[in-house]
Amino acid sequence: MIEEMRLRDLGVIAEATLPIGPGFTAITGETGAGKTMVVTGLGLLLGQRADSGAVRAGAPQASVDGVWLVPENGPVAERVREAGGDLEPLGDERAELFLGRTISSEGRSRATVGGRNAPAGVLSDLADELVVVHGQSDQLRLRSAGAQRDALDRFGGAPVQTALEAYRTAYEHWRDVDRELQTITTDRDARAREAAELRAAIAEIEQAAPVAGEDADLSVRAERLANAEELRIAAATAHDALSGEGDEPDAGALLAEARRALERASDPQLEDLANQAAELGYRVADLAASLAAYLADLDESGPHELAAVEERRAVVNGLVRAHGSLDAAIALLETGSARLAELDDDGDRIERLTAQRDAAASALDETAAALTAARLAAAERLGEQVTTEMRDLAMPDARVVVAVTPGAESSHGRDDVAILLAPHPGSEPRPVSRSASGGELSRVMLAIEVVIASVDPVPTFVFDEVDAGIGGAAAIEVGRRLARLAEASQVIAVTHLAQVAAFATNHLTVVKANDGSVTASDVRRLDGADREAEMARLLSGMPDSDAALTHARELLSLRTAAR
Repeated sequence: MIEEMRLRDLGVIAEATLPIGPGFTAITGETGAGKTMVVTGLGLLLGQRADSGAVRAGAPQASVDGVWLVPENGPVAERVREAGGDLEPLGDERAELFLGRTISSEGRSRATVGGRNAPAGVLSDLADELVVVHGQSDQLRLRSAGAQRDALDRFGGAPVQTALEAYRTAYEHWRDVDRELQTITTDRDARAREAAELRAAIAEIEQAAPVAGEDADLSVRAERLANAEELRIAAATAHDALSGEGDEPDAGALLAEARRALERASDPQLEDLANQAAELGYRVADLAASLAAYLADLDESGPHELAAVEERRAVVNGLVRAHGSLDAAIALLETGSARLAELDDDGDRIERLTAQRDAAASALDETAAALTAARLAAAERLGEQVTTEMRDLAMPDARVVVAVTPGAESSHGRDDVAILLAPHPGSEPRPVSRSASGGELSRVMLAIEVVIASVDPVPTFVFDEVDAGIGGAAAIEVGRRLARLAEASQVIAVTHLAQVAAFATNHLTVVKANDGSVTASDVRRLDGADREAEMARLLSGMPDSDAALTHARELLSLRTAAR
C-alpha cells in the first residue's frame, strides 16, 4: 500500500505531497492542472522509462519519492534486500519501504530502493508485486496472452494452482529426461570417438605401468650413466685420499696417528680432542665405504643399462607429453575406467532413457489435461461473473468469454487463454482490445479486476481516467465498483467525474495557480465544504452553483448509503 508520495518539479507540479493511505483515493483537478503527472510520478517509481521532458521548465531535475507499507518478509522485502536496501520495521510483521527516482533535465536518471542507489530495473521488479496500473493508453496487464492466462489462473484459485504445480513438476521431469536423451543421441559419434581414444590411452598407460616420480628418477640415472667414467675417476680419487692402499698416507691413517698422539698425553683437554679425532676417523671410514659401494655400482653398470634407461625414459616421456604430467597419466588410469564404462553404456542408457521419457510424456499428458480442465471450469465462471458485472456498468448486452484453446507446450501448460468481448447480441466474441471502444474497454477491465480481486486481491490499483467515455448511471456504477475493489485493495483513480469521486474515502485535488508567467500546481486533500465545491465544479464547472452543490451532496450521500 502506498502511504505517501512526494513530487517535485515534475511537469507543472512544483512541489506536492499526496497523503494516500488505504481505501479509495480519487484525484481530480482542472484540465492541465497536472492530474496525470501523479500517475507519471508513480510510473517513475515503478521503473518506467525516464523522460527529461517531464522535468518542470527551468528546474535542474525532477524527483519523486514514495513510502510503501509492505510485509516485513516476502518477495518485496527479499528483492529490496538483494538490492542492498533496508526496510523500516513497524511491528506486526509490517515495514515501510522508501523508493525514489530523480530525472535531470539532461535525461540522466537515478533510482533509490530502501535508502540505497539501485538500477531502475529493481523498481520494475518491485512493481509486479506492488501495483497494477490502468492508464488511458495502457488498459491492463491483460494485454498479452500470457498476462490473460495468469489472470485466469489467479481467478481459478486452488484447483488451477494445484493442477498447474503438478503439470510443472511433470514438465520439468520430462524436459530433463528428454534433454539428457537428446544430448546422448546427438553426441553419439563424439562419445564413440572419446571412448576409443580413452581405451587406447588406458591400454598405453597400463602397458607402461608408470610409478609416481619415475620420470625424475630416470633423468638422474641417465645423467649418471652418461658420465660414468668421469664419475668413476672422481669417486676413486676421493676414496684413495680417504683410505688409500699405496705408499702415500691417507686421511684415515693420518687421523689414526693424530688420535694416538693425543691419547698418549695426560692433559684432559687433549683427551677430548682425541675423542673428536676418533669420531672423525669413523666418519672417514664410513665415507670411504660409501664411495667403494658407489664405485662398485658404476662398475656393474654398462652401456646396456644406459640404453635400457633411455628406452624407459622415452616411454615415460611419451606419457608426459600425452597427458601433461606423469601424475595426470596415473590419475587417468584410476578415473578413466569409470568414464569408459559410462561411454560404453550409451546403448543401454539410450534404451533406459527412451523408456523414461515415454513414461514422463504420458504423465505430462495427464497433468496437462487436468490443467486444461481446471482452466476451462474457471474460464466459464470468470466469463459469467464479468458479464454480470458488465450489466451494472451500462453494458447490459455485452458478453465476456474467456476462451481456452490448445496452444504451444511450455512450463505454463498447453493452453492459450484469450479474454473476448461480444459487445452486442449476435456479435462474435473478439479480443477485448479490438472489439471495445475506449470507454467500454475501461469498464471491461474494471469488471475483470473486480471479479479477480474477489479471490486474489492485488495490493494497489491505479486507474488513470478509467471513466473516459462514460457518464451518468454508468459512472456511478464505476464509482461503486472502485469502492468495492477498495474493500480488499488500495485504489487510486484519476477522474474527471463527480459520480466516481463521490465514492472515494480520500479525495485529493490538483490545484493550478498561474502568476502570469509560470504555471504551478499543488495537491490538497478535500473534506466537507471544500469537497462539495470540487464536486460541484466537476458537475457543472461552477463550484458555487447551488444546484451543482445540491447534486454533489446527493452523490456523496451515495457513498454513505453504500457502506
